Amino acid sequence: MSCSECGGETLAVPVPPELREYLPGNAVGATICRSCLAMGPADDPPETIPDLTVLDDAMPSNPDAAVPMVLLLGLLDSLALHRAEITALLERVERAGTDPLLVVDRLAASYGTDAHVDLSRRRHQLEQLL
Repeated sequence: MSCSECGGETLAVPVPPELREYLPGNAVGATICRSCLAMGPADDPPETIPDLTVLDDAMPSNPDAAVPMVLLLGLLDSLALHRAEITALLERVERAGTDPLLVVDRLAASYGTDAHVDLSRRRHQLEQLL
């Protein structure tokens, strides 16, 4: 499947039932673009969580932190609309033992202007939410 934002290749990720409220529509999974990190719905994701470090070494290898991080990245396009969801996902990533702000910093350095949102600016705004 290709990304609706940039046309790049996407990676499908199954989302556990307790996190599906953060997905668009009634999807049971998410896609994340390998080129711009935009998120989309996946109606038929794989059964197992793929290694998300293929996106970047900054992504957590622990699925308990990686899946919420994917969802968080996907919601960054509208911080105002998704403030409560983003805050909850930030806390979940932290509880799983990963610093989400550090991940965003590293992804901003790796993806730069190719990311679907300005990750450097969003990082500063995320810091204010914590």
